[in-house]
Amino acid sequence: MYTNSEIEKIVEAQRAFFLSGATLDIGWRIDKLKKLKMAVICNREKLEQALFEDLGRAPMEAYFCDIGSLILEINETIKGLKKWARPETHFSGFHCFPSIITKVYKVPYGVSLIISPFNFPVILSFGVLAAAIAGGNTAVIKASSKSPACTKALKEIISETFSEEYITLIDGGHDVADMCLAQRFDKIFYTGSPRVGVHVLQEAAKNLTSTALELGGETGNWCIIRKDANLKDAARKIAFFKALNSGQICININQIAVANEVAEEFIEELKQAFINQLGENATLNEEYPHLINEAAYNKCASMAEDYKEKIIFGGFGDKETLKYSPTILYPIDINEKIVQRELFCPLLPIVPYNDSQIDNLLDTISKREKGLSLYVFTKDIAWAKNVMQKMQFGGGCINEVCLHMMVKGVPFNGVGHSGMGAYHGKWGFMEFTHPQTVLIGSTIFNLAMREHPYSPRKRKLVEFFER
Repeated sequence: MYTNSEIEKIVEAQRAFFLSGATLDIGWRIDKLKKLKMAVICNREKLEQALFEDLGRAPMEAYFCDIGSLILEINETIKGLKKWARPETHFSGFHCFPSIITKVYKVPYGVSLIISPFNFPVILSFGVLAAAIAGGNTAVIKASSKSPACTKALKEIISETFSEEYITLIDGGHDVADMCLAQRFDKIFYTGSPRVGVHVLQEAAKNLTSTALELGGETGNWCIIRKDANLKDAARKIAFFKALNSGQICININQIAVANEVAEEFIEELKQAFINQLGENATLNEEYPHLINEAAYNKCASMAEDYKEKIIFGGFGDKETLKYSPTILYPIDINEKIVQRELFCPLLPIVPYNDSQIDNLLDTISKREKGLSLYVFTKDIAWAKNVMQKMQFGGGCINEVCLHMMVKGVPFNGVGHSGMGAYHGKWGFMEFTHPQTVLIGSTIFNLAMREHPYSPRKRKLVEFFER
């Protein structure tokens, strides 16, 4: 649907608009954020219907995960933007005398490219857009072709709310994404897989474009159940989370490490939690989402078939509805392939370990690629806090799942193969601006100590001020 020249024209028009200075005014940005919020509210039913068509999301799940969370995100940005954007004033230091005042301005990058995924198409498009708007940038959004109903709805909302020279949403497949990446953008924000993230970074490097990557983590996100954990509580939360969006969540639990001492008891609690929440056959539950397309369904079913001897719960699906039941695989060795890759589906491998050898487990996890999240269930909060400070991952929870990404005022980010850069609230504003330091010089009382010719007296003065 697009050509290279058409996309180039869009980018050129946005660059001209940015250079006009229209986006620099903070009040103007706040007005645009309010328009974005109102557009989401007014099109709530359209977005809920689109999320149902693409992912089988029930209205409650659609609102909780995408729409309501997005509104909260925009509210936080509107409330805090004036404070975040205020220039900082710093004392330059006596060694800079008489130029003692330095300012740090928060300057927008310019024309930004947002590449969003299919799994949370609303918040991962418009949530990032809110950060771009707050930073004073224009934006081209490349939405996912895998969620066509959502992309269509988002495109209509953008075209009705903003001018094309300010915000544009582009649809299409990987070929269109590559056309976008071939353009010279000033900021790129990509959400998706580590494999594609490498490609995005390679293309961005050609223009030395500042890039943020929010990735899923190549070897998946771990959940650790210690022998002293509240097993019923852990099982309820994990069952809810694994069923959410049918496991298609970048921060979802990829595999569980459970202490041998409580493994059997925990598994029974987990089975019951799935049944309590979704019924004996989750694929018949209207509120249970489906996998995004037939390819994703086939991939999930194929992995389940490979491990059919380890299936102790679930292990079946409905290809017509693309729903695959939450499936527990047990016991799984920590070195098997299925726990060394991101699954992005409702399969849940369980790895038993001896609680006395928890340090060995943590050592193995830490030597693999860094996950986007880590979850720990234990009564020993001091131990858990210590682990959370030593391990490297994007974010996580102790005795909880997923809610860390909904806390206001804190960053959402990854590290290594789970990403780079951060956003949400103030952190999103900072991601889409660069700090620009400006010293305000004085034209009087200037000392000659830094100028030639140098002398022992000047050296002593310099050493005095810079000690």
